[in-house]
Amino acid sequence: MKFTLKGPFKENLYSLMRKSGYSFSRKDPDETEFIFSRPARGYPRFHIYLKFNKEDLILNLHLDQKKPIYKGATAHGGEYEGKLVEGEVERIKDEIKSK
Repeated sequence: MKFTLKGPFKENLYSLMRKSGYSFSRKDPDETEFIFSRPARGYPRFHIYLKFNKEDLILNLHLDQKKPIYKGATAHGGEYEGKLVEGEVERIKDEIKSK
């Protein structure tokens, strides 16, 4: 599920996401997105792909219910909508608004 958080923000990206319960995983190969997860290890877990648009943050959130089943595969059974995902979006918005 894609959503936008309007900036500017008082804290840097890593601090905002850490206070929302997310751990930095990596930058994508194109160096345009930052990838965070919650919890840092294990399944199920939420993944966020985050980009900047000037001072706003564009987040793309999904829920991985289980680990990919094929060796070397990055595909997963991610859920991009539903009550759990919608609830997590609202939780993140509330956390970041309070910062």
